[in-house]
Amino acid sequence: FERSVVHQRLCWGALYLLAAGVALTSESRWLCPPSCRCNAALLEASCSSGQLPSVPDDLPQEAKLLNLTNNTIKTLERRQFHTSTQLLDLDLSDNLLAILEAEAFLGLQSLLRLRLNHNRLKIIPVGAFAGLANLQLLDISSNQILVFLDFTFSDLASLQFLKATENDLVFISRQAFTGLGSLQELYLDGGNLTAVPTEALAQLRVLRRLHCYRLGLNTLPNYSYRPLVHLKELVISHCLWLEALSGNSLFGLNLTSLSITHCNLSAVPYIPLHHLVYLVYLDLSFNPITYIHGNLLGDLLRLQELHLIGGSLLRIELGAFGGLVHFRSLNVSGNLLTTLEGGAFHSVDALKTLGLDNNPLACDCRLLWMVRRQPYVDFGGRRPTCATSVQLQSWDFLEFSRDELQTLLTCRQPRILNRKPQEVRVDQGHTVEFHCSADGDPVPSVSWLNPQLRLLSPDGRIRALSNGTLEVRYAQPQDSGTYLCVALNAAGNDSLTVSLLVRAFTSTSRTPFRLKGWPVLPSSPPDRAANEKLPFDVKTLLIAATIGFFSFFSSVSLCFVFMLFWSKSKGQIKHTATIAYVPRSAVSNGGTSNRQETSRFTMKLI
Repeated sequence: FERSVVHQRLCWGALYLLAAGVALTSESRWLCPPSCRCNAALLEASCSSGQLPSVPDDLPQEAKLLNLTNNTIKTLERRQFHTSTQLLDLDLSDNLLAILEAEAFLGLQSLLRLRLNHNRLKIIPVGAFAGLANLQLLDISSNQILVFLDFTFSDLASLQFLKATENDLVFISRQAFTGLGSLQELYLDGGNLTAVPTEALAQLRVLRRLHCYRLGLNTLPNYSYRPLVHLKELVISHCLWLEALSGNSLFGLNLTSLSITHCNLSAVPYIPLHHLVYLVYLDLSFNPITYIHGNLLGDLLRLQELHLIGGSLLRIELGAFGGLVHFRSLNVSGNLLTTLEGGAFHSVDALKTLGLDNNPLACDCRLLWMVRRQPYVDFGGRRPTCATSVQLQSWDFLEFSRDELQTLLTCRQPRILNRKPQEVRVDQGHTVEFHCSADGDPVPSVSWLNPQLRLLSPDGRIRALSNGTLEVRYAQPQDSGTYLCVALNAAGNDSLTVSLLVRAFTSTSRTPFRLKGWPVLPSSPPDRAANEKLPFDVKTLLIAATIGFFSFFSSVSLCFVFMLFWSKSKGQIKHTATIAYVPRSAVSNGGTSNRQETSRFTMKLI
């Protein structure tokens, strides 16, 4: 028995000594630099806020996490972390880092996350990330980086997340993103970029999320993101000069989520959006958009959510969301809407979430559909209030009972004010106006239908003006007929017919067709003009002859002047010539004589 006890004590002692040895060995490996705090259990070394001017040399070799934030480190030299080869997470944010040498992280083959944000880097040299073949997250935001050179990230084959916001980028080279074959998310700040880096983005074949901030563009060009065939989420934000999207700017994309916020869009970009049939989420908040027109979003077959917060919306027209059978959520808080009618939706029964607060709503019968849908709609804790009703002003009208609201939210049917018959007969070429005004609550809209019962637009020769006036300019016989004025609001409609007869000119008419305001020239009837003979007019003949003479004289004078200048350009010309000749008499009288006489005379050339 005693032997067994002794044997047991010896075993326990051996185990104790072994444990002590392991502990001593672990402590020897986890010797911390003086300004750091180490946790052997978590394999973590934290040197944050230690006022370190450089990376400590005696870092724990077994550390998985290294925190060097909030120090004064300015430079990372080559193989700076060669003793910490087991690191998985390295955080160097909030330093004074300005110089990053090539191969600074060489040896950190296991590193997964690297943060260099909030430093003073102006450029990242090619090869700076050499050896980081397994890195998955890189944050270089809030630096002063000016350019991305070719092959800057070529060593990061496994990188999935790259954040490069709040820099001073002025140029991104075509091959800057070469090697990022696994990148899923890119956050890019282009405050000084004058163009979308389309060619550089073409290297990111599997990119799924792209966030672009502060692009310095007025218009988003065509095919800006065409190579990104796998992109699902696109965010364009804080582009203060972006006023429009070109028709094919989003061509080639199959997005499910699109956000264009804090820009300067004055209208919903219907044409660039129409091919995005897989779009589920659309956010156009904080743009000065004033209208959502009817029946222009129907191509977005799968759209479920639309956000347009903090805009300048004045009206959402009937049928604005027509055809959107999956539409579930609308947030138009903080706009200038006076109403939102149930007819704007494909089906109000499908609506689940509605944000309508901070709008100057007119409390009338157009809001009764919300009362009926109140138990099934989530208003996000900020339910709409009335701004125009004396009884309900600033009240949450949905707190009232349905019976009470039936008497408070009322409308008055339109009534056309002047119902006197309007029949106008006019000659061809004149301009005619018909007036139609109506009152009601809410204020009715006034429209005109032509004799074929087609709606007249505000443009064209026959147009319906915004004040309810029908204008027929330069009336033609085919304009004759009965026109219909229709006043319409949520409570009903009223109508008024007017008649127009346009008299056409006949071939014997003494009054020819002319536009209103044109001068009338005297003319003779055709039959009289054909039989009359023109009298002989001496005065007219003299005037014609004088004009012809001056025309001929000016032409001859011009030719003479031209010849004079042409001859002057030929240099000095002799005006005299001396000619020697033999008289004929000297030859005929004495043909045998040896003496021959000659004569000379001078000619003057004119």
